[in-house]
Amino acid sequence: GRTILGPAQEAWFAGGLAHASTRWNVIAQQTLMAQLARGEHGEPDFWHDGWDGYAPARQRLLDAVAASPVHDTLVLSGDVHSFWAADLKRDFDAPDSATVASEFVGGSITSQGEADSRVQIHVEHNPHIRYGRGGRNGYALVTLDAKMARVAFRAVDDVKQPQSGISTLQSFTVEAGKPGVSLG
Repeated sequence: GRTILGPAQEAWFAGGLAHASTRWNVIAQQTLMAQLARGEHGEPDFWHDGWDGYAPARQRLLDAVAASPVHDTLVLSGDVHSFWAADLKRDFDAPDSATVASEFVGGSITSQGEADSRVQIHVEHNPHIRYGRGGRNGYALVTLDAKMARVAFRAVDDVKQPQSGISTLQSFTVEAGKPGVSLG
């Protein structure tokens, strides 16, 4: 019965998706939506403050995305102070399950997150997570056109220097009609 959106907003959201008629649906929301099993040694462990603590509500949302006539959906997320790119699945526990959307978490300009060594352990144990990067600060730059979404994770060299350099950590594409994150 736990929900992030609440029943009325869930219904409103599903109704909007059911009648969508654009090339891209872009969902901007507060935290990592992809399942992130954080446990080690075969023991799953989930962070319950994010969508993992609201798994049935996440499933309803992803079911609404899958049922939408618009099959090009990007989820833009934040709040976890690290960079993530993920395939959002109908069933995260089944790696061959259909991908219904692509998620990008744009990092944090100044807040510190998990060390990159820890993030890489999470990536290794979650096959739908296509990229993760901790220990860097920055943002995501998103460009959309009729054929493709392009996302660049941009990082500042030094958060304490106003004139800091900025570089691209990783670039991604999502081809229209083919949900799922591609590197490059």
